[in-house]
Amino acid sequence: MRLPKFNNLYGRIFAIFWFTMMLVVIAVLSLPHLDPRKSRDMPADAYQRMLEQKEVIEARFSGDKNLARIIKVLENRADEPHEKGPRFFITDQEGNILTTRKHPDFKLKALRNFTTSIESVDKPQQRLYGRYMVAGPAPISLAGQNLLLYIGLRWDQPPPFLLRLFDRPLQLLLAVMLVSTPLLLWLAWALSQPAQRLAQAAQRVARGEFEVDASLEKGTTEFRQAGRSFNQMVEAVNQMISGQQRLLSDISHELRSPLTRLRMANALATRKQGSSPELERIDTEAQRLEQMISELLELSRMQTNSQMSREVQPLSSLWEELLSDAQFEAEQMNKTLTMEEIPNRHISGNPPLLMSALENIVRNAIHYGHDKIAVHFSVSAQQVTVSVEDNGEGVPDSELEEIFRPFYRVSTARDRHSGGTGLGLAITESAIRQHSGKIAASRSELGGLKVTFTLPLQD
Repeated sequence: MRLPKFNNLYGRIFAIFWFTMMLVVIAVLSLPHLDPRKSRDMPADAYQRMLEQKEVIEARFSGDKNLARIIKVLENRADEPHEKGPRFFITDQEGNILTTRKHPDFKLKALRNFTTSIESVDKPQQRLYGRYMVAGPAPISLAGQNLLLYIGLRWDQPPPFLLRLFDRPLQLLLAVMLVSTPLLLWLAWALSQPAQRLAQAAQRVARGEFEVDASLEKGTTEFRQAGRSFNQMVEAVNQMISGQQRLLSDISHELRSPLTRLRMANALATRKQGSSPELERIDTEAQRLEQMISELLELSRMQTNSQMSREVQPLSSLWEELLSDAQFEAEQMNKTLTMEEIPNRHISGNPPLLMSALENIVRNAIHYGHDKIAVHFSVSAQQVTVSVEDNGEGVPDSELEEIFRPFYRVSTARDRHSGGTGLGLAITESAIRQHSGKIAASRSELGGLKVTFTLPLQD
């Protein structure tokens, strides 16, 4: 029979089961040798002491030919209150008990049961009945007859540990639990450690960190195979992302080159023929197309940028200067931007992305708000919540969830004539999501749009 290896899950379960069963089998096989309630060979030293007692009895009654009187003396001696030694029993060669008592007591009943189990008088044995031990026989000569001597004495020694366990099912159950609990805890630890490492690796992938983790390929065979497959998947995703980034770079180069030539040709045409509405429209659309390509490439890089460099920085170093510049720009447009004090907390993330996320929202509010923009901060449960609202036209409730889609424009206010490409909020949503945050839009109390995002803080 080929045993399974212990380095896999089933092997470890089998090992625990096999070890527990071996303990039970060893305990069961040991019981007959440990249980004094079963007949077993009499120890040599005990049998030697019994022979010495026999010689003392033979010497004491060597001249007495009345066997009944000898037996009575031995029985009366055992009944004396001060006598705590062994009690002697005499039987004939056939095992019949010779006694003067009319009503056999427990000791005589135990002796009768013991003599029937003796296979040979040449093999003395002993057996425990409750707290009373019976041993023998030893040949003895009394009153000119060849008889057999048995000894009975009170057994004050405690029974073996295994015997006490098997006599008490509750203690046996507790002992089995005590032995098996460390094994089960070890098995639970062996299963939980690789599973926890795999869960942590999956969380890193969910955050956009596609890194191969060599520790996943440790543990049982099943978890090593799962970890190896997981690392292969991460490598395949990294290769796919690298290929996509190369493709985007090539597309960027191929698209921007004809756009540059188009704008140069338009500039030459304007110099030769003078300015015209058609040429101005060509230049405007070329600029807009170039801006759209730049923002689209930025969005694609953010969505596929799994190896972001993260730093721990205070919130104020990220957003204080940005908001001050936005406040100045709002004043130039005769608009008011009010902001609360930035919380004195730290955040772990990519600084350019975090700055771009808030900047896109604030500039969007400045552009579409009539004259009021408000920025609010709050901290709770190790999270910072930032909300930006304005008093512009706002967004219909049915389209609040759609404005974070790339190229999506609200027909009432954010159309193509407003100058936007529909990628600002999409870039913001991607940045927030890559930092394990959430973003949502709702109607502001000022009458316009309110954008709120939440980010986890660093302890």
